[in-house]
Amino acid sequence: MSVTEAKSPSRRPRLQAIFVDHPESVDETYFEHLRFAAWFAGRLALAAAAAVVHALIPALCETTASDTIRELHARIENRGAQRR
Repeated sequence: MSVTEAKSPSRRPRLQAIFVDHPESVDETYFEHLRFAAWFAGRLALAAAAAVVHALIPALCETTASDTIRELHARIENRGAQRR
């Protein structure tokens, strides 16, 4: 074994760190985390769109973005509670 081979970590632990470590830290599989993060991103996109509409026409979507952000915050804070 060369010195380079001995010092370089194998690819598997690096890939695990990228794709598995964080989902496990929130008690989810990769695909559970993917689904939740994609749903979350969609809700954020809708909140952003509502904020743009509100910026252009202040009488519309007055609380949509802030209501959505509060809902998302509650979901994040209570995320593991349903599994316990």
